Amino acid sequence: MSTKSSPRSLLIAAPDDLSARAEGLDLFGRLRVAREDIPGRLVFTTSFGIEDQAIAHAILTQDLDIDVVTLETGRLFPETHDVWTQTEARYGRRIRAFAPDGASVERLLAEQGIGGFRASIAARQACCQVRKVVPLGRALAGANGWITGLRVEQSVERSDTQFAEHDRARNLIKVNPLFDWTRQRVVDFVAKESIPYNVLHDRGFASIGCAPCTRAIGPDEHERAGRWWWEQQDQKECGLHVHTIAHGAVSQSARS
Repeated sequence: MSTKSSPRSLLIAAPDDLSARAEGLDLFGRLRVAREDIPGRLVFTTSFGIEDQAIAHAILTQDLDIDVVTLETGRLFPETHDVWTQTEARYGRRIRAFAPDGASVERLLAEQGIGGFRASIAARQACCQVRKVVPLGRALAGANGWITGLRVEQSVERSDTQFAEHDRARNLIKVNPLFDWTRQRVVDFVAKESIPYNVLHDRGFASIGCAPCTRAIGPDEHERAGRWWWEQQDQKECGLHVHTIAHGAVSQSARS
């Protein structure tokens, strides 16, 4: 149900203009602004974490023309599949899955073994590349805008997240409608709206990804400490969010 692509000569609104338009609006209003101001295909990628469930609720209850998709890495928790099922049932809309190429996964396993992603940061990033980054590229093909659940509070790497940013790597506008929300505000919103959420959150999992790469966190750990915890490093990213902020308009001609 995506809108047809706009003319290639069209300039998409600058991120700063989008941010100004969204100032003071609630989550529902922010997503309407994104849909109104970004022409063509707009994609929301959900991992079914609590932030993404809040955003999905606001999109689906307003029936916004935004593609809701997910990355089926082949290593998701059963609880993630459960909330995926519950979400489709609640809103009556299928969430399209993008999976890694089977031959690429086979080559990866032949090179690394089933647990080889823990051998080094490079090995883990290679796994993320096959299972997440490449499928994301297919999910965002032809899109002018990408909606995410990034928040400033999640990690040091995300501390300068804005409502709208120019993703230089993909030449599109990335919209982060919860960028200035605290985790508690997200939790309260989900409870108030009776939104289905992943029960792993109740078991101490603040950030939920692939099962082998995610654990519960302690009371004094930051939200993403449970991701790739064996690496003992501050940066906890998989390569989906290459954080390059720019404030100019995005030209569709650059995509051709």
